[in-house]
Amino acid sequence: MVKLRLKRCGRRQRAIYRIVAIDVRSRREGRALRKVGFYDPITNQTYLNVPVILYFLEKGAQPTGTVHDISKKAGVFMELRLNHQPKLN
Repeated sequence: MVKLRLKRCGRRQRAIYRIVAIDVRSRREGRALRKVGFYDPITNQTYLNVPVILYFLEKGAQPTGTVHDISKKAGVFMELRLNHQPKLN
């Protein structure tokens, strides 16, 4: 199973987190399947590669709580909902 979770980078007392798609059994700093964005909690800056995140969510990847909150603020789930709406004739 694949999860979207945070991977810690940066230096001591100045953490920056990469948002990665990673196997559930891997450790936090383990090898990621794909980097899909980053999050800087100090400046509250985020970058999300939305098409890649949507791809992994459609394939069944589960975001962790923090990644879910970050994605929700960015509107990723609204785009996912729009992609799955039935088309009217």
